[in-house]
Amino acid sequence: MDLRANLAAVSVRSMADVRRAAEALRDIALGCGGLHVIAVDNIASKHPMEDADGNILAADVFGWTGESEHWWKDTKLALSSPLPRACRYESEVFWANATGFYTRQPNPYLDEMNLENFEKRALTKAAIVVPVHLPFGQIGAVCFVSRDPGRSDLSAEYDAWGDPLALMSHRFLAGYVKAHRTRRWLPGDCQLTKREVECLRWASIGKTDKEISLILSRSHATVRFHIQNAGEKLNAVNRSQTIFKAAQLGYLGAAA
Repeated sequence: MDLRANLAAVSVRSMADVRRAAEALRDIALGCGGLHVIAVDNIASKHPMEDADGNILAADVFGWTGESEHWWKDTKLALSSPLPRACRYESEVFWANATGFYTRQPNPYLDEMNLENFEKRALTKAAIVVPVHLPFGQIGAVCFVSRDPGRSDLSAEYDAWGDPLALMSHRFLAGYVKAHRTRRWLPGDCQLTKREVECLRWASIGKTDKEISLILSRSHATVRFHIQNAGEKLNAVNRSQTIFKAAQLGYLGAAA
């Protein structure tokens, strides 16, 4: 596999590149043991991925043409399937079937997930899954499934091609999202101060201004000033949106 050439082939710089890049990803997956592509740019969205002319990639490029194969029409799939759910807890490529999730490093969150009726809920017996965590809290995913519907073990394909497929999936989805995004939800180059971030971190776990003032040994008015100032920088309309936007930009981090 010529990784450099393949990464160039799946790169998207404008909407005009989308179809060509999707076709390249499809052909690469076929060469990796005959895998079939399922790509979603945002697991929280009901809108399927499209090329510049509005054609749905899943059908027009990736070949999901049978009436029973129109998985993107199931608006509850992202909530019911264990595969997109796992992408909320894992950031590296993994494979899964009814017996469990198989990752590069142990992930206790995945160990706790219910895999009952896996095939019915995931619409496949097994899949290699690439979670793609993008800026502003967006999560995409690219799944690779066997063209043999009876295959329930993709460990060999995962070991052989999991990592390069992960790189190419990330390159494809990241480029698609940048090319497709037309509306700016957050201000550019927003820089919060140390005090603003401290106050927002405590506020994000439910502390009141009075409680934060006691924790940080600052006045109530000072805490309120820092949170309001952060809100102005983030173009937020209230405290909740200030916290949400700060979290999307990675200022608040995750609990240890």
